Amino acid sequence: MSTTAAPGSLRRIEHTESLRERVRRALVAAIVSGELAPGQLVSVPTLATRFNVSATPVREAILELEKSGFVEPVRNKGFRITLVSEESLRHVASVRLMIEPTCMERLAAAFPTAALAELRAGADRIVEGARTGDLVAYLEADTAFHVRLTAMLGNPIAVEIISDLRSRARLLGLSAIAGTSRLVESAQEHHELLDLLIAGDGPGARGLMERHIGHSLGLWAGHAEH
Repeated sequence: MSTTAAPGSLRRIEHTESLRERVRRALVAAIVSGELAPGQLVSVPTLATRFNVSATPVREAILELEKSGFVEPVRNKGFRITLVSEESLRHVASVRLMIEPTCMERLAAAFPTAALAELRAGADRIVEGARTGDLVAYLEADTAFHVRLTAMLGNPIAVEIISDLRSRARLLGLSAIAGTSRLVESAQEHHELLDLLIAGDGPGARGLMERHIGHSLGLWAGHAEH
């Protein structure tokens, strides 16, 4: 298998940011989106060249990803992107459906309007990432948006669980629809969710969140939506 890293999310890293963390997040985005496909081999030297950084932050990032189950070592070759079965993805989505819609329904009952401008800006970043096909920006903004909303409920355990579940998802078809109207339409749902929250529409927020999570096994996984 090729050790050549895919373009796009694996863009060069700016030195003004934490190199290890930025490399890790870029790799997670590439893996979660399916840009780095299951079974693909990557090497520290190749990634270091791609990111225009030294091998050290890449090696540290890869070791973190190994602990999270994103990659596995291959002797004398580097690391292989692990395969996640569709069954596992459905299990992740199932647990998310147990938690996130309920969280949004509860948040609608006491949504802090002072945070609306900040969240609108976050939703704009998600839409812009979808429109331009920038999967790193899209996925990072998407995660930040949902984690911020969950944090407003004041339950750090819920934040931790949801963050972990989102990191386990592999949106295998996302790279194929990057920059398309389908991804932009999905991204616009973040503004729709804010509209429902600010209106205090709990059932509406729950329903939208259920539909939104369904995308991970629908359009983005290459299947017809249910």
